[in-house]
Amino acid sequence: MSPAQTPVRVLVVDDELSMRHLLAAVLRDQGWEVRTAATGVDAVREARAFRPHLMVLDIVLPDVDGVRVLKALRAEHSDAMVLFLSANSAPSDRIQGIEAGGDDYVTKPFSVREVVARLHGLLRRSPRHRAEAPPTRAPDMVVGDLVLDPDGHRVARAGAAIALTATEFQLLRILMENAGRVLSKGELLEAVWGADGGRSSNILELYISYLRKKVDIGRIPMIHTVRRVGYVLRAAGDEGGAP
Repeated sequence: MSPAQTPVRVLVVDDELSMRHLLAAVLRDQGWEVRTAATGVDAVREARAFRPHLMVLDIVLPDVDGVRVLKALRAEHSDAMVLFLSANSAPSDRIQGIEAGGDDYVTKPFSVREVVARLHGLLRRSPRHRAEAPPTRAPDMVVGDLVLDPDGHRVARAGAAIALTATEFQLLRILMENAGRVLSKGELLEAVWGADGGRSSNILELYISYLRKKVDIGRIPMIHTVRRVGYVLRAAGDEGGAP
């Protein structure tokens, strides 16, 4: 975690002291800030004050069950990602937890490694954590003398800027990501236009021709057609067995 990034906050709610201590110790080893609660009432109070990104929430608590705790927090617009713990693996319990706003579910006894892995998965899906993370810049894509800047939406070849439409840019990006690999027409149609099944190869051929006029015209070609297969982008002069 970089100094500028907000620490991940986790609230562990379980009425078993040993379980709280175990999970808290393991999660702190991840570099996360951890608080614990033993009851439903304490869980709601801690969640309001701590505003956790993640919650590990036991369903069976001595006062208010975990499902009711989460319903109360969701009513207050809590956006914590919640992993339910339960000793009961019945599908009805699982459904009840998800319907209350839970994001994942594990049954006791469980592997601590599994809990950590599931929490990392939830963190990747957390809108608030993504919003709080410092912005990162995608690296430039480079194939030979062709450079594509994903964030700046810029393309240049041999230092000369190339103006592309949004669709042309997306098509070139896919070709560059797979440089040297022949992509079928179906793969390219799905990647650029979506798998709606309603696109013919004509639209792809049209945009390939647009790209060639902008990227290859007056230069050694980089975009090659592989008959009866599809298209491939290679560095200028690298024929790679292209027909």
